Amino acid sequence: MAQRVVVTLHDDIDGGEAAETIAFGLDGTSYEIDLNQANARKLRKALAPYVHAGRKARAGAHPTPQVYRHTALTPAPSAVRAWARSHQMNVPPRGRIPKRVYEAFEAAN
Repeated sequence: MAQRVVVTLHDDIDGGEAAETIAFGLDGTSYEIDLNQANARKLRKALAPYVHAGRKARAGAHPTPQVYRHTALTPAPSAVRAWARSHQMNVPPRGRIPKRVYEAFEAAN
């Protein structure tokens, strides 16, 4: 005995017959919506400026914003502060380190 399974999609906007399922994401959440051709065009048209200005997420990337870390081009602020304190230089515990302290650190290293 053979079985035949028929899947009918209903447009999630107007309740009529849908032509396709569209997947999209926003704020780290993935969505799917079944739409007829006209509603699918409307959705794509509405999203077009954002898709054009956006960038594709990396595969497997976490949906949270990317954190940019201090690079190796300049010394780590924590290392400069520790060095400055060990050389009895006045350096704030937080915030911007004076340029003279960075210059002294570079000259010594």
